[in-house]
Amino acid sequence: MLKVFGAIVSGNCYKVKVLLHLLGLEHQWQEVDLVNGGARTEEFLIMNPNGKTPTLQIDENTFLAESNAILYYLAQNTQYFPQDTIEQAQVMQWMFFEQYSHEPYIATSRFIHMFLELTPERLADLESKKVLGEKALFVMEKQLEDHAFIAGNSFTIADISLYAYTHVAEDGGFDLSSYPNVLKWIKRVELVENFKPMKGFL
Repeated sequence: MLKVFGAIVSGNCYKVKVLLHLLGLEHQWQEVDLVNGGARTEEFLIMNPNGKTPTLQIDENTFLAESNAILYYLAQNTQYFPQDTIEQAQVMQWMFFEQYSHEPYIATSRFIHMFLELTPERLADLESKKVLGEKALFVMEKQLEDHAFIAGNSFTIADISLYAYTHVAEDGGFDLSSYPNVLKWIKRVELVENFKPMKGFL
């Protein structure tokens, strides 16, 4: 049976939980205490030397790290990953965007607000992250002017990837009311059959 080592309050871990739920895949969930070093133990580092969640255990000796790589693995030959090669590339394009242009600013701002003391240095860091986070939201807003979902007109793992931290962006100090297309998209994603927002798993 698949086993996931993760923390459900983490958007990256939540992505994996969402897809497993949508696919109806039986799995074990091992909650990891990230704040108190649960991903830095000797046992965990054997599975994932990078010391990060989520980590998917596929069999006794096979472990897969990085949330979007796990989504890619699980979505093969399902409705959530297209068969057409250009459409596949477009899905991957948005998943790379999520990791390089979205998550470093929106997700980390949320983490700072939720788990760290807001020192003057961190407040200054948040201001710089806000600029780039708003830029990422603007890119999404423009894409969603003409598309029902982020990579086209079908719900894919790209939507799961970007929804994870976008729908809780306000936890990191981002005001989504300036992005009406993004807000409509969030509602569209939540209407996908059997989809659960983060609070649905808490």
